[in-house]
Amino acid sequence: MRDLSAFRITLFFGPEPVEKKPHTVACVFNVKKRSWKAGIQVAVEINTSQLLALRKTMALNDRLTARLKEAEPGEVSHYQERAEDVFAQALCRCKLGLRLSSGLTQENQRMDADELMDELNEEAGARTEEIVASIMDELDLIPSCPSAL
Repeated sequence: MRDLSAFRITLFFGPEPVEKKPHTVACVFNVKKRSWKAGIQVAVEINTSQLLALRKTMALNDRLTARLKEAEPGEVSHYQERAEDVFAQALCRCKLGLRLSSGLTQENQRMDADELMDELNEEAGARTEEIVASIMDELDLIPSCPSAL
């Protein structure tokens, strides 16, 4: 993947269900390239089936369960719900990174769920430990560790 340091990327909101597209969620990111006068918004869609498949491939449920053994019983469901959101955000961010690597025009846009599916599976597989660590860090389930997400 090409160096993305020329871009400032922040999550605006999401994941949210996509209207008229069942089983699809989207995260919206603000993207600003240093050479641009203004930033853009990019909505990144992902199918819930792809999320579930990658969650299984990364053994996220098992890893989360292991970390939550020490959590208060009343907090477990909160952590599980939050983990789903953070996982979707991380994968949408990965997918956005793939798009940025191949070039992006300076206009608001939407990435459909079926775009870059294979590339995202490959990228997420290669970055499993980094993605899982960033999720656990966001949930305060491990000591802080640097994340490139």
